[in-house]
Amino acid sequence: MTTDRRTVLADAAITVLADHGMRGLTHRAVDREADLPSGTTSAYFRTRKALLTALVRRLVERDQSELQAIGEAMPTPRNADELIDGIAAFTERRLTDSGRRRSLARYACAVESVHQPELREILLPRDNAAHTAVREFLAAHGVTDVEGRALTLLACVDGLVFDRLVSGGHVPREEIQGLVAAALRKPEAG
Repeated sequence: MTTDRRTVLADAAITVLADHGMRGLTHRAVDREADLPSGTTSAYFRTRKALLTALVRRLVERDQSELQAIGEAMPTPRNADELIDGIAAFTERRLTDSGRRRSLARYACAVESVHQPELREILLPRDNAAHTAVREFLAAHGVTDVEGRALTLLACVDGLVFDRLVSGGHVPREEIQGLVAAALRKPEAG
């Protein structure tokens, strides 16, 4: 199966952004990363905005595909340990190899979306099988605000990934346990 040129360029742009930051993301740098002749990227994406939009769309596509596969491969966790194991594996993937690059690119794009709101629309969280598994787990354990708790839990996991990208290291299991325990906590009666 051949990958189309736009996809190759968008993947190369993700790598350039992760390795060199927003200022390093140029048409020429993407040409070099993709090992294509000078001018190829600008022939497909005339402006920097077009290149960045293609990069964000490809980033979301790859992330959604990964999250869908994770959710489909793992049935709804039966207990907190299974959920913690799944989240730990996910955070490890996001902090190593190509997952690390995608994480760095994602956060750079999130910051850029403050200045380019059209990128924010593309980056908005999407539903996928992994998100569904978390919601189903919380519902099965008697959580009343399933959607709110799921979003909070996943945002906290995202924050841990961001912190470890910046500070180095991995996410200890104890931190994930604390997040899951908080998501399962019953509201106190008023």
